[in-house]
Amino acid sequence: MALGAVALSWTPADARGAPESFADLAEKLTPAVVNISTAQTVSGGSGVPLPEFPPGSPFEEYFEEFLERHGGEQQSRRVQSLGSGFVIDPNGLVVTNNHVVEDADEVTVTFSDGETLDAEILGRDPKTDLALLQVKADRQLPFVRFGDSDALRVGDWVMAIGNPFGLGGTVTAGIVSARDRDINAGPYDAFIQTDASINRGNSGGPLFNMAGEVMGVNTAIISPTGGSIGIGFSIPATTATSVIDQLKEFGETRRGWLGVRIQTVTEDLAEGLGLDDTKGALVAGIQDGGPAVGSGIEAGDVIISFDGQPVDKMRDLPRIVADTEVGKAVDVVVLRDGKQETYQVTLGRLEEAEGVAEAPAETRIPDENETLGLSLSSLNDMLRSQYDIAEGVDGVLVVAVVPGSQAAEKRVRAGDVIVKVAQENVTDPNDVEQQVARAKSEGLKSVLLQISRGGDTSFVALRVEGS
Repeated sequence: MALGAVALSWTPADARGAPESFADLAEKLTPAVVNISTAQTVSGGSGVPLPEFPPGSPFEEYFEEFLERHGGEQQSRRVQSLGSGFVIDPNGLVVTNNHVVEDADEVTVTFSDGETLDAEILGRDPKTDLALLQVKADRQLPFVRFGDSDALRVGDWVMAIGNPFGLGGTVTAGIVSARDRDINAGPYDAFIQTDASINRGNSGGPLFNMAGEVMGVNTAIISPTGGSIGIGFSIPATTATSVIDQLKEFGETRRGWLGVRIQTVTEDLAEGLGLDDTKGALVAGIQDGGPAVGSGIEAGDVIISFDGQPVDKMRDLPRIVADTEVGKAVDVVVLRDGKQETYQVTLGRLEEAEGVAEAPAETRIPDENETLGLSLSSLNDMLRSQYDIAEGVDGVLVVAVVPGSQAAEKRVRAGDVIVKVAQENVTDPNDVEQQVARAKSEGLKSVLLQISRGGDTSFVALRVEGS
């Protein structure tokens, strides 16, 4: 049956009201939603089945030891998994989750009419958990289009179609429960939360609005049982489209890279920086060799706008930068000493940040100075060598942290170097004490410390009231 290269959609009489039925919408969209099965070969096991014993039984331990001695060679076995996906192009482009096809040797796509096709993985992006597949058919395939997920409102109706528990095309409906959810799944979290039932096997399937547009790619659930409890998450279409376009063109992502380390502007940090609110992203440091080097941006700046887009929260910035074209010259607006400054940066391509080196074990030395729960010392050649501190780093060394102190709670540790206090350079423990005393005399509740650790810098606000 020839369906033609027509994007599947549906416009209800009242898109904002409660629908009388989802039947027409489901009937039109289901042909573009597919089941995805994968297979991979893994090694392990002796091939001898292990009898079932009660957990912790001595027979279980004995039998495992017996197999280790007499089980023979390891054998390979085939492992299969199931997921969902959807066609976005009549020539056979299929979107799904990265975790559905990751490490797969074979990927097979099954349509609602039972037709099965082999699929090729064109590209994957673990950071957003998206993947793009290609299937080849002798006909134009039914497909769906992404919509504008930014237009979604909490309370809007949505519908999910997928392959839960391998049961085949299953339709569920609900509302948008929340937007812009951060579930610590990756650096670009901004999930749509829905109470439409999403279960194992729905991963990679589409979340539709009432116009039949794809609002998100279903990817995760919160559940103590493994089944739906009404808390599911979808990758927004606005995030997915830019990633899918790059996977289609390059087979990989090509994200913009600013080259700064950032942290959240907390209320304590805002006070220490003299800010009226906690908006923006605090620049904790400039990455060596990164695009921001020489741009004029400095540690302690608060980025409030990037390429004309406002940065309300710290986690907004990585997404905005990543979606910006590599090589583009952009304006970055920062707050510094209460004034706005604008700097231009030509973006590079994102690279993985290097891990921060662990500080050496805590060591005590004579004549320590202690303030804010910190034992401090001036730097010298012996201490630089002992704590592996680069020659270019100047400041006051943290030798020890009082257990249970606010500094310990803020994860300050031995080996850190305090570079600035209250935005003033410090080179001696007395400098730190003087800045703390000045903060107290001015009636401030906290004092801002700029700390260097392993070549990276960050900011910590410590209370001075009653200290």
